[in-house]
Amino acid sequence: MDSRSHIILVGGSSHTGKTLMAQKLLKKYGYPYLSIDHLKMGLYRADIGCGFTPLDDAEHVSEKLWPILKGIIMTAIENSQNLIIEGVYLLPQRVKELGYEYLRNVTLLYLGFSQSYIEMYFESGIIGNRCAIEDRKYENTCTSQDFILANMRQKEVCAEHGAKYFEINEDYLREIEDAYLWIDAQMA
Repeated sequence: MDSRSHIILVGGSSHTGKTLMAQKLLKKYGYPYLSIDHLKMGLYRADIGCGFTPLDDAEHVSEKLWPILKGIIMTAIENSQNLIIEGVYLLPQRVKELGYEYLRNVTLLYLGFSQSYIEMYFESGIIGNRCAIEDRKYENTCTSQDFILANMRQKEVCAEHGAKYFEINEDYLREIEDAYLWIDAQMA
C-alpha cells in the first residue's frame, strides 16, 4: 500500500458530532468526505429491497453497508487517495477486517458522551444541536435512557476491539479538541 494515502474514519453514537468533525477535517486537510447516511439513503432509495430500511438498527445496516465501505476504503488506499468517512455504521469489529496492510493508512476514532453529560445536556446540547450541520427532517424518538445505553455500548465495543474512543464528559467544545489534536498527531 502507498503510505501517502490516508483514510480518516469517524464513528460513534448518533448526535455526537461526527458530521461536524468530518466537515472540519475536510476544510483542514482538503480530503473529500463521505457520509455513510448518504450512502445508506442512496442505496435504499435506489432499491427499497436492498436488505435494510433506514429504521433498522446500526448492526443490521452495517452488515449490509460494510462490504461496500470496505471496498471504498481499500480502493482509495490502493489508488493513493485520501478520504474521510463518517457514520454510526463504522463498527470497530468490522473495521478490523481491513487487516494491517490497509489499517496502517487509516486513522480511526469514535465519539461518545458520558452518562453524566447526557443527563445534563440531552435536550439542550445533544438533541438541540442535532441539526447543526444537517437539516434532519425526522423527529428524535430516542429517550435519554436509550441514548445513555447506546453510548455505553459504543464505549464497551471500542474497548473490546482496541478502538480509540473520545468521551465527552462536561464541555463539548473543549473536550472535542482532544480528538482533533489526536488526529493531527496521527497525520504527522
